[in-house]
Amino acid sequence: MEVKTEWVKCPVCGNKTRNKIREDTVLKKFPLFCPKCKQETLVEIKDFYVTVVREPDA
Repeated sequence: MEVKTEWVKCPVCGNKTRNKIREDTVLKKFPLFCPKCKQETLVEIKDFYVTVVREPDA
């Protein structure tokens, strides 16, 4: 049985990042860095669905 993998796309510009996830990957509060737009975004990933985490300002 082959495990499906996908590249994680940047939620800001939509380009591929350097990270690859499997279908059973679960990430919480992961700092995702995009080499193209140089932005770091806090994300949660489950079932290939990427959600941007908005934290309140201190």
